[in-house]
Amino acid sequence: MDRRSRALLAFHGSIVIILGLLAGFPYAFVISGDIGGEVRAWRMAHLEGVLNGLLMLGVGAAGSALELAERQTRLLTASLLVAGYGNVVAAVIGASFGVRGLTAAGPASNFVVFALFTAAIVGVLLGLGLAAFGAFEAMRSGGRSA
Repeated sequence: MDRRSRALLAFHGSIVIILGLLAGFPYAFVISGDIGGEVRAWRMAHLEGVLNGLLMLGVGAAGSALELAERQTRLLTASLLVAGYGNVVAAVIGASFGVRGLTAAGPASNFVVFALFTAAIVGVLLGLGLAAFGAFEAMRSGGRSA
């Protein structure tokens, strides 16, 4: 992975973590009873940002050990950006509107959450698949091209 792609993942991973940390405020208010809402939904929103951001940071940090073509690197980076932002935004919308996004059905907020989570699932599976492939290629070649 090139330096710019690794930096892009580190930058956006940090932003996604910040979004997750900010989702911790309504989570705390719901726990304390200061506002209404589902504790489970706000916990998920909080953790989605933190965990997805950490995933992005981790892949960015390990990126120099991956052997990927330029196109594969671009696809991996884009996939993880979709996964990170898709998961945290979907979780916050879901918690805010009291929807889970488990089916492609109304209300509109539920459909948006469903679409974002679906895109994020594809993104994380594709991104991690490419990361595993890049690590395998590096192991197979003994890291000669790094």
